[in-house]
Amino acid sequence: MQYEVAKMYTSYEKAGIFYTLGITEHSSGTENVMTLSNLAVLTGHLGKEASGINTLRGKNNVQGSCDMGALPNTYPGYGSVADETWAKFYSELWNTELSTNIGYKIPEMMDACVEGEIRSMYIMGEDPILTDPNANHIKKALNNLDFLVVQDLFLTPTAELADVFLPAACYAEKDGTFTNTERRVQRVRNACDAPGEARVDWEIIAQIAREMGIKEQFHWGNSSEVFDEIALATPSYRGMSYERIDKEGLQWPCPTKEHPGTKFVHKGIFARGKALFMPAEYREPGELPCEDYPYLLNTGRMLYHYNITTRHSETLSSIRPGELMEIHPKDAKLLGLKQYDCVKVTSRRGSVRSRITITDKVQPGQTFMTIHHATTPTNELTTESVDNITMTGEYKICAVQIEKIEDQKDLPIPQYRNILHSVKFAPENKRDNIRENIF
Repeated sequence: MQYEVAKMYTSYEKAGIFYTLGITEHSSGTENVMTLSNLAVLTGHLGKEASGINTLRGKNNVQGSCDMGALPNTYPGYGSVADETWAKFYSELWNTELSTNIGYKIPEMMDACVEGEIRSMYIMGEDPILTDPNANHIKKALNNLDFLVVQDLFLTPTAELADVFLPAACYAEKDGTFTNTERRVQRVRNACDAPGEARVDWEIIAQIAREMGIKEQFHWGNSSEVFDEIALATPSYRGMSYERIDKEGLQWPCPTKEHPGTKFVHKGIFARGKALFMPAEYREPGELPCEDYPYLLNTGRMLYHYNITTRHSETLSSIRPGELMEIHPKDAKLLGLKQYDCVKVTSRRGSVRSRITITDKVQPGQTFMTIHHATTPTNELTTESVDNITMTGEYKICAVQIEKIEDQKDLPIPQYRNILHSVKFAPENKRDNIRENIF
């Protein structure tokens, strides 16, 4: 099969590679991406339409937030923080002195919290206790802070530790832009008002800044004015405005008001001239199964939930109300497990409880769990191993042991009647197949 796929990829004039978090969430994640890039360069599948290396981001607007400089080492548009020319430009634009020191990545932040080097933190739209690897280390870090602010839609496990909680508006309650994986900047318009005291993110940040005496730089009256500053501060967005984006989404780079946007990048030549191959040697994961922890745990998501927020939806929770660890029939038989039995899953870092579902979607010796449910905080199991360049956690490989436990009443069992209600349009003879696909 591998040879057939390789032959197909090399045979076509245009071919694209699309990869997801399964490639990057390893201690060798950067090397994995670089090998895909090497393959595209080698076969000439770059610099032309419908080709290239395309990352399918893990969350909506990850591309846009990176474009805006939400990284420890870059300004908006990816100018280096360590570059004095860029530092001077932004210092003059924002009328404040900026450091050329590279900031911390998230794992480095958490280590610094544990060591007492960081004493306060402001977290927006993240629940690191549930989503970051080695969750007990994250709890230790956040509990060691003097002051924690969390800005989010829900009172998450992370928000429960906060000294101040700021209720934020969701995507459907605000105006703005999202940038997708093909660099297309698109407008978002509020479909409804935010409930209660919830407010859009930029309004919250601007008011806090003004209360702290920083008035000049936080003068916006609406989201359009925020975007005008984005265009001013971000070279690749400089030709964009709400007026232009309202007519059609624009793809950056779009450096001038007359520029039509860039449908695909690297046309004719790379930014650095010739392409650079990046050789990579195989490296073992940070942890592999052994006699004490004989099963390999892979973590991720499922179709019916999105990260950790959709569990607040009654409809989605009726389909999958709690975690179901996937385990192969051979392993289930060996452990004396039946469908929906409860197990205790233990790694070198902690233990969680889960019900199980028996399926051949996983291989013998391998298991799969999601990160969606606070009742089963899967990331208390995952390792401290990270990619040594990006410091992305190794979510995909973790060694665990599994033992059957007595039925746990607080771990919900899926109800087929709710599932069938969700797929009531399906013919009777198809419903068993639907059940099978769901579980």
